[in-house]
Amino acid sequence: MAIHFAVFGVYHSSMRSVRAAGAALALAALVATLPARVSGNGVSLRLHGSVEPVRSQPIVVPRLSGSGPGTGGPNTLVIVRLAKPGTRVKRGDLLIEFDRQAQIKTAHDRQAEYRDFVEQINKKRGEQLTARAHGEAELKTAENAVKSAELEILKAEVVPPITAEQNRLTLDEARAKATQLRRTFELRRKADAADIRALEIQRDRAMNAWKHAETNAEKMRVVAPIDGMVVLKSTWKSGTMGEVQEGEEVRSGLGILDVIDPSAMRVRAKVNQADVSALRVGAPARITLDSYPTRTFTGRLEQLSPIGAVSQMSNRVRSFLAVFSIDGSDPHLMPDLAAAIDIGGDHDEGAAVKASR
Repeated sequence: MAIHFAVFGVYHSSMRSVRAAGAALALAALVATLPARVSGNGVSLRLHGSVEPVRSQPIVVPRLSGSGPGTGGPNTLVIVRLAKPGTRVKRGDLLIEFDRQAQIKTAHDRQAEYRDFVEQINKKRGEQLTARAHGEAELKTAENAVKSAELEILKAEVVPPITAEQNRLTLDEARAKATQLRRTFELRRKADAADIRALEIQRDRAMNAWKHAETNAEKMRVVAPIDGMVVLKSTWKSGTMGEVQEGEEVRSGLGILDVIDPSAMRVRAKVNQADVSALRVGAPARITLDSYPTRTFTGRLEQLSPIGAVSQMSNRVRSFLAVFSIDGSDPHLMPDLAAAIDIGGDHDEGAAVKASR
């Protein structure tokens, strides 16, 4: 029994040690998450985010209109010229140029088809005018035959009965023929109009395809929509992420680069739900770039999302989006640079700063 008591005592002592250590860690974590009071000036809160431009324009691979195929497939284009990253551009400067030989060839083919249909329509109309003149002459002859037969009927009192009967039969035959010719003439006119309309539809389709191809050829040159700087985007290609290069094929709708205005930048950061109460729109902030820790900038909180997003770690944790403006401009302020934002307190080096989780 003594041995059993000793073992039990050791086990019980170990459990108490583990529990004590866990309680100490929990207490330390709780203390770390509490806002730090700094010399009566309020809570100093540190957030982490990334720099982004206030004004930017995304540039994507143009989507081709119509059914004309592009080089390398119906939805792919080949880059022949591409602005270098970091290049300063003015509005209207060339950013990207794609190979437009396929679009030019398609435009020429559709133009030839359009002209061919125009000639077919003109030829068909000429043939129809000739046939119509011939039909009108035939109908006129039939109408004259009816009038002649009606005159012969007037001689019924002075001619033999057999001749009078023959005249009546001739009149009925002339009238039937004239009626048939009128119906045939009307049907022929409708058929001719339908033939012309069918050719006009094909002509209009060819013209639309021609204009689409010309528009596609114009889309092969993409110019800068605003004054700014070129920033290339990383895209997924060949199993890795990388920037596109001249000579590569890209699909329509793919974002290639951004033209940013570096004169006005801001910082976007995520705020833990426990720290939202310490933030107020308009609050001043000090911003430090991780890449240039000796350079600090002043700014203020411009936006704070009223609705939080669910955290990837737990459904019970929410994060809120905060946007901070940066006063002035600096060549070191580049998109996607990591930045730290200090809010509240006196921002002294000895001030306690709480890291937002």
